Amino acid sequence: MRVLLFLFIALKLYAVDATLKIEKDVEQRARIAIVDASPVVNNTFFKILLSDFKISGHFLADSTHHKGDVNSNYLLPVLKSKEYVLKYALTQQTGTKLIVRLLKASDSTEVFRKTYAIPTTNKMPFLAHKAVSDINNVLKYTDISWINRYVIFSRYTTPRHSEILLADYTFNYKKVIIKGGLNLFPKWADAEQKSFYYSSYAGLMPTLYKINIYSGVKQKIVTSEGMLVCSDVSKDGSKLLLTMAPNGQADIYEFTVASKAKTRITKFNGIDVNGKYIDNESRIAFISNRLGYANVFKKSIHSAAVSQLVYHGRNNNAVDAYDDKIVYSSRESKNSFGANTFNLYLTSSQGSGTRPLTTTGTNQFPRFSSDGSVIQFIKHRGRGSSIGYTNLTSHQSLLFPLSGRKIQSIDW
Repeated sequence: MRVLLFLFIALKLYAVDATLKIEKDVEQRARIAIVDASPVVNNTFFKILLSDFKISGHFLADSTHHKGDVNSNYLLPVLKSKEYVLKYALTQQTGTKLIVRLLKASDSTEVFRKTYAIPTTNKMPFLAHKAVSDINNVLKYTDISWINRYVIFSRYTTPRHSEILLADYTFNYKKVIIKGGLNLFPKWADAEQKSFYYSSYAGLMPTLYKINIYSGVKQKIVTSEGMLVCSDVSKDGSKLLLTMAPNGQADIYEFTVASKAKTRITKFNGIDVNGKYIDNESRIAFISNRLGYANVFKKSIHSAAVSQLVYHGRNNNAVDAYDDKIVYSSRESKNSFGANTFNLYLTSSQGSGTRPLTTTGTNQFPRFSSDGSVIQFIKHRGRGSSIGYTNLTSHQSLLFPLSGRKIQSIDW
């Protein structure tokens, strides 16, 4: 009875703590309403603003699509219960122009005003992202500039053909930049997203290229028989982690860009793939079938010792890393003839503090944001697919529907 009483009290305390934590998190987020003053209403733009505010983890945005005048300080009485009101006017004629004003709801004091413009209409989502990230900075919240970044991905078109595209994080903007042949595994080459690496399987041997998205200049980096994938780039861009199979078995190599020297990191008579730098780039995390099934391992770049990193699941086939944080995809069903459940888990390079990030569907291609605060992934559920995001601090999640061709790989 004493044990049961103790457990009951502990559970009650846990429930109270959980409630307090949720209430505290809510209190720390700014309540904001959005007033649309555009001459032509664009519902997509309004929904993008809502998504930006939500995934930031810093705002509680009213989902009501209010209308008003961008230049007037008048606020409807119903908006006075908020902390802030964002007024905006979007116009799209020869290009795209956005005016935003952030007002204090209590007295209509203007906190922030800015005009944004771009010469095209298709990049409209990036104006929403930039405005929200600027407002976030003005209010001195933790930086969310990751929402301004490009997503790059490869998707299949026809057998042995694919294309590489740029997108914003919501996939409302998409642009094909490479097509023709089999071009796979795009990976950003620099933090500024000026260039990326990709593998071409159009010739006699797989070839790794680097291309500048602004100038179009393309460089041939290295070739290898069997397979060739760039899975990670060092922070200063000087070194790459490559998966290569010159002798029939996939291993991970470190490639020095300036000298083109290769150092073999893994030596296993099996499959070692998808190397990711961890622990200040002194070690790598990678996927291997050393146990007879796919799992996550780690090793020092300069020593032979290999250790198991994940002890959960029997098929952990994808991994990404940010410093000492690890995210991986784990199969949690054994359906031989249909779809299986793959969930994402977050752990550390020491294998501690593991927690689930998803609970349903097939979740693949986990990728950390540039600051490690948000995880991007692809979710397949039923007959539909979505691009998903989870904020690791606020636990806010978003899903944007995907349609069309199958995504082969993705980077952020």
